[in-house]
Amino acid sequence: MQIRGVGALIKGLNKRADVSDVKKTIVMNTSEMQKSAQRYTPVDTGNLKRSINMSILENGLTGQVRAEADYSPYVEWGTRYMSAQPFIRPAFHEQEKKFISDLKRLMK
Repeated sequence: MQIRGVGALIKGLNKRADVSDVKKTIVMNTSEMQKSAQRYTPVDTGNLKRSINMSILENGLTGQVRAEADYSPYVEWGTRYMSAQPFIRPAFHEQEKKFISDLKRLMK
């Protein structure tokens, strides 16, 4: 997901909130999404679940959750031989609502 208008968001937050609060919110939401993705992950050997990692980038203003197992896209999207078993997308859609709510709360 990419949020457009980050400059305007940062200006608004600078007026109303400390940027460190925004960074804490990003870390918290990224961590929650990682845990959620791990909960949704189908488990055979556990390798896919263990490969889900989070990163905080761009001086704390970007959070990233990735499944780094080579076969993770095949599980997420399926193939012609197997049905999809999404784990990243449900975690993202679940967390997206909370993240937007958290940012709105900071801007009040």
